Amino acid sequence: MTDASSTPAIPVTIHRGDYRPPEWQLPDIALDFALGIDETRVTAALSVVRSADAPAPLTLRGDGLTALAVRVDGEGWNDWRMEGPDLVVDLGDRTAAVVEVETAINPAANTQLMGLYASNGMLCTQCEAEGFRRITFHPDRPDVLSRYKVRMEGDKALFPILLSNGNCIEKGESEGGRHWALWEDPWPKPSYLFALVAGDLVVNRDEFVTLSGRKVELGIWVREGDVERTSHAMQALKNSMKWDEQVYGREYDLDLFNIVAVSDFNMGAMENKGLNIFNTRYILADPDTATDLDYDGVEGVVAHEYFHNWSGNRVTCRDWFQLSLKEGFTVFRDQSFSADMGSPAVKRIEDVRLLRAAQFPEDAGPLAHPIRPDSYQEISNFYTATVYNKGAEVIRMMHAMVGAERFRKGTDLYFERHDGEAATCEDFVRAIEDGAGVDLTLFRRWYEQAGTPRVTARIESDEDTGERVLHLAQAVPATPGQPDKAPTLIPLRIKAFDLDGGHGIEEERLVLLDRGEMAVPLGHYRSRPMLSLNRGFSAPVIVDFARAGGELAWLAAHDDDPFARYEALQQLMLDTLVAAVSGETVDHSVVIDAVAQTLGGRAADPAFVAEAVLLPSEAFVGDQMVVVDPDAIRRERLALQAAIGGALEAEWRAILAETPPPAAILSRKAKGGRRLRGVALAYLAATGLPDTPAVAFGIFSDADGMTERQAALATLAHGDSDERVAALDIFYQRYRDNPLVLDKWFQVQAWSLRPDTVDAVRELAGHPDFTLANPNRVRSLYGALTGNQAAFHQADGAGYRLIADLVIALDPKNPQTAARMIPPLGRWKRFDEARQTMMKAELQRILAQPGLSRDVTEQASKSLLG
Repeated sequence: MTDASSTPAIPVTIHRGDYRPPEWQLPDIALDFALGIDETRVTAALSVVRSADAPAPLTLRGDGLTALAVRVDGEGWNDWRMEGPDLVVDLGDRTAAVVEVETAINPAANTQLMGLYASNGMLCTQCEAEGFRRITFHPDRPDVLSRYKVRMEGDKALFPILLSNGNCIEKGESEGGRHWALWEDPWPKPSYLFALVAGDLVVNRDEFVTLSGRKVELGIWVREGDVERTSHAMQALKNSMKWDEQVYGREYDLDLFNIVAVSDFNMGAMENKGLNIFNTRYILADPDTATDLDYDGVEGVVAHEYFHNWSGNRVTCRDWFQLSLKEGFTVFRDQSFSADMGSPAVKRIEDVRLLRAAQFPEDAGPLAHPIRPDSYQEISNFYTATVYNKGAEVIRMMHAMVGAERFRKGTDLYFERHDGEAATCEDFVRAIEDGAGVDLTLFRRWYEQAGTPRVTARIESDEDTGERVLHLAQAVPATPGQPDKAPTLIPLRIKAFDLDGGHGIEEERLVLLDRGEMAVPLGHYRSRPMLSLNRGFSAPVIVDFARAGGELAWLAAHDDDPFARYEALQQLMLDTLVAAVSGETVDHSVVIDAVAQTLGGRAADPAFVAEAVLLPSEAFVGDQMVVVDPDAIRRERLALQAAIGGALEAEWRAILAETPPPAAILSRKAKGGRRLRGVALAYLAATGLPDTPAVAFGIFSDADGMTERQAALATLAHGDSDERVAALDIFYQRYRDNPLVLDKWFQVQAWSLRPDTVDAVRELAGHPDFTLANPNRVRSLYGALTGNQAAFHQADGAGYRLIADLVIALDPKNPQTAARMIPPLGRWKRFDEARQTMMKAELQRILAQPGLSRDVTEQASKSLLG
């Protein structure tokens, strides 16, 4: 029997169907902050207006706050009470009032990094989703929009820079070495978009002239010594502003746009109106410390947060169930921007790889939910790959079905209708319908149903007439709370190629699979056509299509859609690996020949070739199996990698012998060349040839930038050589004072294919430079371990225990980061009985902890149900 005192309370479940409009609106808010690291006093003057028909008290949400004083219309007020964490003020028959509340908070003690907290002597905020209630009492819901005026005062030596949303309208000096600033944001916004930063910062300034000729002052604020590493982020910001004007007709709407980089941050970045706050990893970049992928990440995240100015800020969410309204749409926008800035084909490959690695397993596990959920216990748990990445795919499908021009008409209508409002996913779909002139009734099921649709395809042939018919069927597997699924609308781009002529005999067409089964005439062919299906990954589905012998290799070589070529080669590799893991005798030569043929195109597009010849990840191979066998998957993947490495040794060495492009050159071809060199090194090292550690160490030593240096270090980290030990030590000594680069040092060791990786992670957790206080550092070590399938699923359960120990230790400090470590344990049903037992035991051990947070309780309890 479990002691009831040690069982966490079951969090309250919030249901979308229970939504009610707010009883009070707050058109204007004035905040006054007396800033201090250990104590900050906040006075909030809330102009409240009754919006309900019947009188109702004013309920202001709080989290860990105490009201020091309450005033109404300037007078002391006694008719208030605390109901749990919330402040309830009875205003009688008043329909409008100014309610003032004083609170005091301790930013230094705020390890949750939600609300107002201290980071290395700086004060900053994170309010999405429900952090504002940790600063002052407030309704703290996204459908309450207010104009904010913010006054900050603090020690000028400690906080020489004072920033908030909007424009600085006044500032001055105070007695005792203090100073103050008054900021005003003219645009109504919800409380989750409030931001404040106070600290010792320097700025990279620039400007942007909008399409209508307005001058916008830009500023990226960082710590002394980091400003030289912000030029790429600044250029990304200017490119984003220009792109949004050209593609969506959206101009920036303030005279000032600021970004602040913070080292302690739960998220990647936050789109607060006019004052974006970023994790330093998505702002700071130079060739010595950032890889090409880091540069791409900076560009994409800067764009994402800027695009939120319209798709999230000017039009916000009515409630948190509508989170994908802003996030799915904005991810689609940032993906499109990045594709336009670089290689559309490579960007699509990267986006689909991420979707399959993060979202498909989520859709197939105990935490599956629609992109518009029906319920939640802790909203922080719904910042998921489903809401973001699958949400983006749903927007992409709409774009594909109506075309760019009509989609733009729909988004123009959406912004016109809902500017300054809190909207819903339905509002967006209706705007696309009306603007594009399309019926999306059936398509709405993408918002309602969880799970990844599975499309089965087969070609039937009439040997007498030569007519070929494509038969398609769709099904969505059962997910928690949704045992039965209805067919939805699935747009599939297809093209058929003639085997005899070797060329396309028809143009690509878009097939709308809008029922359980349908037949699609392909035309008359002398022999079975080569069918390119779901080209460009036009729908986020799993396709089951039995291919004739050699068909995948042909498509990998000849398909005119780059993503389809990539997909064909990946499927060829995947089929080979699954067969080998299942005990079948496999012939590696077909894969080797396909890789060799693909390498032949490396001069024209090395970035695409590098992505195409990468083997599918161990986790993705496991996703194809009824019962995942991590050890067999690693064994067979290494065997195939070694076979390709050995058979094409001369090719890999030739690639490595070429002079690498300078690290400072960030052209598409230069980045592709460096990427391909990293792939070549990994294949060569997989052969186990005695000179490969020296080759890798030579690249590590000679590298003029982080891309090559990290690729070589990661390759060495998999092995057991003197060069490995030397490289890890050199890297650490060189970058020990750079937190972002040191994260890479932890990460490559947690990703290692060595059999002692779990032991190494446990030892690294005790390293003097490891800390639970920084989410980046936690993710770099423990997050990397959960992505290392064979290590995390080590047969003795040591990986499971390590993650459970982390969650238990981290939950009291930072429940949001702790909760995000739980989903890998929740996929226990996919593994053998022994691993299932151990994974469930760790989830039960987590749930048995006293005082468990809502974040962790929800994730662990749902994960345990499987």
